[in-house]
Amino acid sequence: MTRSLRSAPVHFEMSVEQEAFRKVVREFAEAEIAPFAERWDRDHTFPVDTVLAMGRLGLFGLPFPEAYGGSGADFTTLCIAIEELGRVDSSMAITLEAGVGLGANPIYQFGDEQQRQRWLPDLCAGVALGAFGLTEPDGGSDAGSTRTAAKLDEDGGEWVLDGRKEFITNSGTPITSIITVTARTGPRLSGGERDNREISAIVVPAGTPGLTVEPAYRKLGWHASDTHPLSFAGCRVPANHLLGERGAGFPNFLAILDEGRIAIAALAVGLARACLEQATAYAKERHAFGGPIGRNQAVAFKCADLAVAVENARLLTYKAAWLKDMGRPFKQAAAMAKLYATEAAVTATREATQIFGGYGFMDETPVTRFYRDAKVLEIGEGTSEIQRLVISRQLGLPVET
Repeated sequence: MTRSLRSAPVHFEMSVEQEAFRKVVREFAEAEIAPFAERWDRDHTFPVDTVLAMGRLGLFGLPFPEAYGGSGADFTTLCIAIEELGRVDSSMAITLEAGVGLGANPIYQFGDEQQRQRWLPDLCAGVALGAFGLTEPDGGSDAGSTRTAAKLDEDGGEWVLDGRKEFITNSGTPITSIITVTARTGPRLSGGERDNREISAIVVPAGTPGLTVEPAYRKLGWHASDTHPLSFAGCRVPANHLLGERGAGFPNFLAILDEGRIAIAALAVGLARACLEQATAYAKERHAFGGPIGRNQAVAFKCADLAVAVENARLLTYKAAWLKDMGRPFKQAAAMAKLYATEAAVTATREATQIFGGYGFMDETPVTRFYRDAKVLEIGEGTSEIQRLVISRQLGLPVET
């Protein structure tokens, strides 16, 4: 028994193929994104040509079958791509994460074969982007409080949507093709309200009459990421645009969010890594009081703490990705990874900015952009508080919302 246990080592390495893929994505990110990220950020520009180039590299089709134009890669490989993009620009990393996890994945996971054949090939090729319409003005973390309503016009064979969504990534780009929307589809009750127990998902093609993509937000960070509020007023789509079973929209989308939390954690790992790399390099080259500032414990220990945080974030993130790839339960692992990695990234940007001193407050240094980009990681796809709630419940605690 002892010999058998000793002959089964635990591996913490990616495969040779995954490391080769990481190198390809890193070279692309450093050549095609890093030199332009500051300008895109300054001008609030969504770089369509660069996103299309990401598509040609195959990034948007990574986890999907070849039958739809994908690569058939595992989820871990997608996380590697997101991490490497996050190392240079969070805006492009979230464009990929949302395009795959929130745009294409619901179609693949819950769509019928006709819906998959219709929408997935362009989404996998990266020539089109999909969006995920869940959050509402009065919803936020309370995603189940959906007020957007969809009524089935049986005579016309159409769903009629009315309502509003907020903070929807990739919803207003020139290549956005579809927006999957959660809406109440239950019958009217005696008081006029819809049955709150039935929430369904409906695919709304971009440009559908009655869908208004409102002006983009002016955000603290992610300036090159496309984010809009949406409104629906008598917006009609064919009845066969229902995604998945009627009434299954909410639990289906919660499952999608579990996967997305791992991907957001991967983005956070990339961002924290960049802060560690840049802070360490600056601590070696910046001289004060007769030597490099990295010889001072106050600076060196900050870098040491960042190195520990990055390593822990990476281990939590890729363990969660591995669990998903192995078909094992990963809800708690995803929440842990998202919680730890995103909070570590926020800390990393603050400490890196401190190490850079006055230059860390100037737009000429990437850590300034990193500082602004990081905060939303603790908010999007489930706040830190929601992650703690998920973890508490997984521990069996009767915690209330």
